[in-house]
Amino acid sequence: MPTQRPTARLRALLKRGTFLYMPSVFDPLGARITEGLGFKAVYTGGYAGGASRAITEPLMTMTEQVEIAREIAASVSLPTVCDAGAGYGEPLHTMRTVVEFARAGIAGIHIEDQLFPKRAHYHKYVAHAIPLKEFVDKIRLACRGRDEVDEDFIVIARSDTARFMGLGEALKRVNAAAEVGADLGLVFPRNHKEAVAAPKRAKLPLIYVLSRGNRDGRPIYTLKELENMGYVACIDAQICVGPAFAAMRGALAEIKKTGAYTGLSQADFVEVRQAIEDALGLDRYYAIEEETVEKKKWGKR
Repeated sequence: MPTQRPTARLRALLKRGTFLYMPSVFDPLGARITEGLGFKAVYTGGYAGGASRAITEPLMTMTEQVEIAREIAASVSLPTVCDAGAGYGEPLHTMRTVVEFARAGIAGIHIEDQLFPKRAHYHKYVAHAIPLKEFVDKIRLACRGRDEVDEDFIVIARSDTARFMGLGEALKRVNAAAEVGADLGLVFPRNHKEAVAAPKRAKLPLIYVLSRGNRDGRPIYTLKELENMGYVACIDAQICVGPAFAAMRGALAEIKKTGAYTGLSQADFVEVRQAIEDALGLDRYYAIEEETVEKKKWGKR
């Protein structure tokens, strides 16, 4: 495992100009898959985290989200970025939020300008924006918390106002956040024209959120297209929870209907099961047991 702090690793990647693709995983196994495929960072989102617990992000506490992120960050050497919602309260609460995520080994978080506590209607694209000054105060105190605990921790200012107040308002908020120390920005362009314009007009490097399956028409791009537009990173919000849900539902529905599962052959399942065990690092565990309590090498199973 690298000895460099995850925050320093993330800052180094951004400084080198590495375009960061961050899939939104919801458990350590997903993080291991991400790392094994050679990606440079991983993300844990509120949507996926809430869904994995069969609730919703607005009902999750800071403690729950920190614990999800802590487990993921501890399972890989990749820097982990996390969704910190609306900072879990007022500016003082937001400052503590930064400290708790940093102490959990997280490399950075994004904080949004929505009302706290968030409402479930957020998922219907009904955002409730707090006043600009309140948002800037949250980001300012978040940056103070960053500087007190780890100056390399990344604070990402997120505005959801483009959806109903226009891109200009969202950029106004992100640019104001830049003035008080935010490191990166995140807005939600409504169309291609806005997606192209946003990185050019923002005072902060921007992250784009790929929200597959969104119902408000926001564009979905390839990573190369995003990089060419000037975005420095991409959060892929549903790339893990969506396919995982579809695959599990399909497999169980087939068994319910037919009593059998044909989605993977026995040979395929042997390969997948071995890949899971490799991701878990079972060979290392076997070696330790064979060195101590096991007297015979059983080999891979």
